[in-house]
Amino acid sequence: MNHDRYSDDYIRGILAGVKSMAMVGLSANVARPSYFALGYLLKKGYRIYGVNPALAGKSVLGAPCYATLKDLPETPDMIDVFRGADAVPGILEEALALLPKPKVFWMQLGVRHDEAAANAEAAGMQVVMNRCPKIEIGRLTGEIGWLGINAGVMSSKPLRPVAPRKTAL
Repeated sequence: MNHDRYSDDYIRGILAGVKSMAMVGLSANVARPSYFALGYLLKKGYRIYGVNPALAGKSVLGAPCYATLKDLPETPDMIDVFRGADAVPGILEEALALLPKPKVFWMQLGVRHDEAAANAEAAGMQVVMNRCPKIEIGRLTGEIGWLGINAGVMSSKPLRPVAPRKTAL
């Protein structure tokens, strides 16, 4: 498969077929992308498990966290990797040891590992690299439009007051 470009049908099919995800590299830090994505995906109805040894036994936004993929109570439909490309082969190896195997191996924005992608596909998994499911859902559903993200939040910084414009009568 060409991982430089994905059809909307391919991404839509994956996201519609997935009910549970393991977010490998989930952070409890509210400023991290994984935290923001977790909140969004939970609101969309996905069952999420965090995978981070530092958070094992805790929960983030209600999502239970585990040290490793093998510690999960079930095999998730999708592995969502929030780690660097150097960590991907080990994460994939751990995912392939699960029975049944996950359906999807997803690497987040900025994460690409072609050899791991080929190995995951050879094992029957669908693969996405350098994409964010939160962004893809928003794009495909129209929540993200040309005006930006429709999240109801204008800015993380306080807005400065704007003087009213003078209008010609």
